[in-house]
Amino acid sequence: MQSIGLVETRSLVAALEALDAMCKAANVRLVDLKRVGSGLVTVIVDGDVAAVQAAVAAGKEAPTLTGGELIAANVIPHPHAELTQIL
Repeated sequence: MQSIGLVETRSLVAALEALDAMCKAANVRLVDLKRVGSGLVTVIVDGDVAAVQAAVAAGKEAPTLTGGELIAANVIPHPHAELTQIL
């Protein structure tokens, strides 16, 4: 895993919209879609660092375009090997 990108939204619809934008913007792969609770959903993708950065940038914009709410977004370049065990 070269890089991990995370986008957290409030609502599943906003998360799916973010995921769609992320996959269309760059060559990334869906790792997981986690439902945290209280309507929070986190989309996790991986790929090379530049692709993940581009995908997260696109994913941050998508929920606001459809009336959703962006909670947080982050890119972790070159994550530690033990981090992949959590995902």
